[in-house]
Amino acid sequence: MSKLVTIYGGSGFVGRYIARRLAAEGWRVRVAVRRPNEAMFVKTYGVVGQVEPVLCNIRDDASVALAMQDTDAVVNCVGVLNALGKNDFGSVQAEGAERVARMAAENGVSRMVHLSAIGADAESDSEYARTKAHGEAGVLRYMPDAVILRPSVIFGTEDQFFNRFAAMTRMGPFLPLFGSDTRFQPVYVDDVARAAVQGVLGTVGGGVYELGGPEVQTFRDLMQKMLGVIHRRRIIIGMPFWAARIMAGVLDIVKFVSFQLFPNHILTRDQVKNLRRDNVVADGAKGFAELGIEPATLDSVLPEYLWKYRPSGQYDDIQNSAENLRN
Repeated sequence: MSKLVTIYGGSGFVGRYIARRLAAEGWRVRVAVRRPNEAMFVKTYGVVGQVEPVLCNIRDDASVALAMQDTDAVVNCVGVLNALGKNDFGSVQAEGAERVARMAAENGVSRMVHLSAIGADAESDSEYARTKAHGEAGVLRYMPDAVILRPSVIFGTEDQFFNRFAAMTRMGPFLPLFGSDTRFQPVYVDDVARAAVQGVLGTVGGGVYELGGPEVQTFRDLMQKMLGVIHRRRIIIGMPFWAARIMAGVLDIVKFVSFQLFPNHILTRDQVKNLRRDNVVADGAKGFAELGIEPATLDSVLPEYLWKYRPSGQYDDIQNSAENLRN
């Protein structure tokens, strides 16, 4: 019988790519999510019955254990960019990650892959970065041979980075940025999935791998590249961090006084803290080179999904060619 892997958060941005690749490797894939009825699309990643979504709440021991039953390997992709309700940073990224590792150890699971993030730091003033570090420590406490992946900002068809800012270009001639000089090393989502699959297959040793693409650029430069892909001209305005703190503070207060009826999906104070730090692979860190993976470039991927933000969408190149012929 084929081996079984449980992917916690397997219908999310990164998780779905890992699920698809493991199904192609012949594994049975159990996708553990809070809303399995919204994750039915993962069933198409394999033959009938090969990939199945199941109900799981990472904050609950019994739920995590049930989803892990009879599994050979586990992958934890659950994380939050914005704390909401009971799904705060601590309960999901620290306690949740440790819970998965503890249950894996108790059930004799041989391999675990955990998705963290560049910038994870137990001493950080950012709760996001702090709980990522606590989650890593919890994983290693119970699964010392786990593969921990720390990607930089991840891009791909469903991303919330380039898609978000490309959509903003439709609103006017200006594109305001907080942290315009902060450096990023964007990594393609499927390259992260390839790294995770190696951890599940056991073809790489345990430890922390920092994953960044071949290009290190400032936030401003990345937006200029995006504008080139979508054939739009916009004035990029670098906003000061004091303005970011004020804006984020007001939005966080609205979220609090409304009892989260109006959640802050725009900019939080914690996100402002992270924007002040470069998000690049550290010197000497293990990464794609040790995994034998050559990461994809931005230029090879961005046009595949950002074309819909061009003035004429998929017909923009044709229209421009026709105009050049007339001229």
